[in-house]
Amino acid sequence: MSDGFDRAPGAGRGRSRGLGRGGGGPEGGGFPNGAGPAERPRHQQPPQPKAPGFLQPPPLRQPRTAPPPGAQCEVPAGPQRPPRPGALPEQTRPLRAPPSSQDNIPQQNLESAMAKPQVVVAPVLMSKLSANAPEFYPSGYSSNYTESYEDGCEDYPTLSDYVQDFLNHLTEQPGSFETEIEQFAETLNGWVTTDDALQELVELIYQQATSIPNFSYMGARLCNYLSHHLTISPQSGNFRQLLLQRCRTEYEVKDQAAKGDEVTRKRFHAFVLFLGELYLNLEIKGTNGQVTRADILQVGLRELLNALFSNPMDDNLICAVKLLKLTGSVLEDAWKEKGKTDMEEIIQRIENVVLDANCSRDVKQMLLKLVELRSSNWGRVHATSTYREATPENDPNYFMNEPTFYTSDGVPFTAADPDYQEKYQELLEREDFFPDYEENGTDLSGAGDPYLDDIDDEMDPEIEEAYEKFCLESERKRKQ
Repeated sequence: MSDGFDRAPGAGRGRSRGLGRGGGGPEGGGFPNGAGPAERPRHQQPPQPKAPGFLQPPPLRQPRTAPPPGAQCEVPAGPQRPPRPGALPEQTRPLRAPPSSQDNIPQQNLESAMAKPQVVVAPVLMSKLSANAPEFYPSGYSSNYTESYEDGCEDYPTLSDYVQDFLNHLTEQPGSFETEIEQFAETLNGWVTTDDALQELVELIYQQATSIPNFSYMGARLCNYLSHHLTISPQSGNFRQLLLQRCRTEYEVKDQAAKGDEVTRKRFHAFVLFLGELYLNLEIKGTNGQVTRADILQVGLRELLNALFSNPMDDNLICAVKLLKLTGSVLEDAWKEKGKTDMEEIIQRIENVVLDANCSRDVKQMLLKLVELRSSNWGRVHATSTYREATPENDPNYFMNEPTFYTSDGVPFTAADPDYQEKYQELLEREDFFPDYEENGTDLSGAGDPYLDDIDDEMDPEIEEAYEKFCLESERKRKQ
């Protein structure tokens, strides 16, 4: 027993020995040379030798095709390993890979193959874009509109449908006016050939301009273009004449409309603002080629303002403020050219309304702001005086662009200082000590100057190093 304990732990053990030889183990009983009760009898037939390829020690990392731990290492030399008795089917073995050609690969080739990393190739995504795809249009854009108008009015049964569709399109997309108005006018010249058709065209544009507030400006531009490009001129009048007649019909009931109910007043206010846009945009060419505005509209706007101020309700006063903000500067200039004081009368009437009328506080504030706007020449900037007329007394910016000088003590002074002449003369006397230099340091002296020859142009090493760093940093920032 002592002999068994004198043996060093693990002595006599080796990986090449067969299973069941555990000297010093529980079954070996600590007998020498590993002999014990569990030792194989001598008369028993020795086991069959294993294949020489499997006598090598197992690798540090088991291959994927290796049997699970605890299984026998004997593998038949045939191309396919037969199933062991009691083994699970191939489908239910989670630790075994299906038999493949890797079973026939030698051990060394298998290890080298497994040592190489497997490169996973990402699937290639095929694009669905095509050069033959239809043209893209943003949301809200009608792709059929341009084609229909380029083809003319063949797809529209009546003139009313064609014109109304074009007006709705301009309301939604006012930026298309310049590109599509020419085609629209050409189509109308081929369609509007009677007095009734021209009257219908005027009515459609008028209703669109007065029923939709945002279309009043675009409607005035459209009327101005058609008044110059429609070729039809029947006996009843051309496009501009029929348009002014339609406006006069609404103008004649201005007093009743200003006193009417809310719906009537709202329609009347839309007409007033559209008439203001017409006054600004409707151009009339004179016999000598000059372009003027319609004087009849100027008179009409004056009377419409009187009707609005005669009925000082909040919505009427708000409409009057909008009209004056829109046309006030142009009307005042036109009245001044004729020597009239109509704008002065309107401002006086506004002040009376603010004092006497029972309008809301917000409306009174709007009226006062309008008076203030008119006092500032309707927000227009006055022309600045020329350089010859500018003096320190009438131009606060007279000395703005004058240079700044410094005295010997470093005190700045400009031409606006009272003692400018004395300080500047002192500056000139001080500069007489350096007659060969301008103010910017330019050397005006000739070669061989005894004073300048004594000046050392070389930089101090510290300054030179700092300068080089500055140049490198500047170059790096420039390249970025």
